[in-house]
Amino acid sequence: MAQQLPCDGEGVCMSCKTKVVSGTETICCKTCGSSWHASCLSKPIESLVLTLEWVCPDCCCLNDDNNDGAVVSNDILLSSSIGESSSHNKNDLIRLMRAIEADSTLNDQQKAKKRQELMTGKTSDDDDKKKKKTTGGNDVMDILGDNLICLVCRELPERPVTTPCGHNFCLKCFEKWAQGNKICPNRCRPLPQSMINNPRINSALVVAIRTTKVAQKKGLRKNAETVYESVNNQNKPDKAYITERAKRSGKANACSGKIFVTVPNDHFGPILAENDPERNQGVLVGESWGDRFECRQWGAHFPHVAGIAGQSKHGSQSIVLSGGYADDEDHGEWFLYTGSGGRNLSGNKRTNTDQSFDQEFKKLNEALRVSCRKGYPVRVVRSHKEKRSPYAPETGLRYDGIYRIEKWWRKVGIQGFKMCRYLFVRCDNEPAPWTSDEHGDRPRSLPVIKELNGATNVTDRTDSPSWDYDDEESCWKWKKPPPSSKTPVQTGNPGKEGKGARNASLRDKVLKEFKCQLCRQVMSDPLTTPCAHNYCKHCLEAFFVGQSSVRKRSYQGRTLRAQKTIMKCPLCTTDLSEFLENPQVNRELMEVIKNLQRETEDENDKDLNGETNGRINWKTSPKLLKMTILTRLKKPLKLRGELSRLTSA
Repeated sequence: MAQQLPCDGEGVCMSCKTKVVSGTETICCKTCGSSWHASCLSKPIESLVLTLEWVCPDCCCLNDDNNDGAVVSNDILLSSSIGESSSHNKNDLIRLMRAIEADSTLNDQQKAKKRQELMTGKTSDDDDKKKKKTTGGNDVMDILGDNLICLVCRELPERPVTTPCGHNFCLKCFEKWAQGNKICPNRCRPLPQSMINNPRINSALVVAIRTTKVAQKKGLRKNAETVYESVNNQNKPDKAYITERAKRSGKANACSGKIFVTVPNDHFGPILAENDPERNQGVLVGESWGDRFECRQWGAHFPHVAGIAGQSKHGSQSIVLSGGYADDEDHGEWFLYTGSGGRNLSGNKRTNTDQSFDQEFKKLNEALRVSCRKGYPVRVVRSHKEKRSPYAPETGLRYDGIYRIEKWWRKVGIQGFKMCRYLFVRCDNEPAPWTSDEHGDRPRSLPVIKELNGATNVTDRTDSPSWDYDDEESCWKWKKPPPSSKTPVQTGNPGKEGKGARNASLRDKVLKEFKCQLCRQVMSDPLTTPCAHNYCKHCLEAFFVGQSSVRKRSYQGRTLRAQKTIMKCPLCTTDLSEFLENPQVNRELMEVIKNLQRETEDENDKDLNGETNGRINWKTSPKLLKMTILTRLKKPLKLRGELSRLTSA
């Protein structure tokens, strides 16, 4: 016998199913707290004292079908409801019942539910298991949280619909609700009639949920380790090679070979002996390689194709002089370098060398400008493809040392479009490959650049450079702490052998789906329009800045009726004028984005700082952590002695 016990929270008689009206004679079950009309019972209660011990037929669980409830002792209740095979004995049941009654954190309805679960042996865990199946498991809910669940069925929304007030529902749940209601199912705001007639699916939520589910099936978990360098680097060949199949089809190298140095992709300055465990000498000026793949193996220049290595907010680490632009001028100790871009690469990238639009200070060009502004050292590699320069090698590529960018500007190039231009001046402690001097460079005055007369945006460095000449030691060195690496070298994950480098975490993939469709960045204060498009609040308001929802009209001194202004969505023809009068931030989506960003930053901080369980691992990365402390704490002189003691220990 396993009857479903009632849990009445609205005062309905469990016999006649009618509302219990105040003034009528009712009685409540001692176990489950359900209400019953006294007139609905076939056996009336003889005294008022006995009503306090009355148990309803469902809780009494007697075999007599005509039983309408009785005053049952704990012995009868125990033997008749749970039997001899129950996991609780009589004393345990009484003790648990009293514990429920004494719990002050529960209200009457929650206490009744707890008593029913205790009597039937059924708990809410069964419902949680069922919910876990329908929502795709804990991994999906752990990534997205419970903020995106449908407020009707309490599951991950299927074909999600987002109301202008920022609540999410399944399409079927919303359509069923909207048949007889014109207010949000959360009862917070009226729904637009256009959305009731034609609800739109929020594609951003669809892709985010799908991405999480697919990653779950592939075994990609939220705590997957972020791998920055190639996995199992030691198992790669010592030299890049091309397979016979790749040769026949004209493809590039099938393998880029092992990385012999221990510097990350964004390492600034020369590669020293401490970064060269193979030879213990570092990368010396004049060292040559046969192709770009071998050059990459020694860290002089990591990109396979691009001539500039860098990040727009971090700076540029190295460049390759390969004669890609006709405006380049090479004078050995200094040269004029042209930035990237300005070409239409939709066709053949190797033959399309004509400029088709102006260059701008973006991406890699901005990285060069950051290195100039900060005075960072830039590694320079010359290629044999630069046929116009007498300083270029005859074959392959050659490392020519450290240069520093002194100024930048824009000018109209030979092909008639504006080009980003940079002045590089050599500042290395080793002599150049084309000189017979025994010493490196000394500080020199800047050359006279004739093209600056017709240039625009001419800018010199105003702050002191990070890489500069020290008169006392007579060498070039870091005058300021070098920028900390964003991608520190890691040993790789043996469990993921053969997979590519820089495996993005699942949170990063999901965050990419929550981008504003105007600024293309992760949304802040997200708004979901009635047409199911997602924007940052400030982006959408800035799009319609200066426009009012109502336009006042007048004719010959008379005031006419105001005319409504049509404000079309930036991506469709939907009118957003009513929505923009009081836009509501999608709080549920905002919480999901904040949680993903917070957890991603915590993981990145742990990876960058070499932290394990909140502590710094000095054995694995003493140098990295030394630089981290020096840059975070602006007292390097006071900490120098303490850091030396710690790192030596």
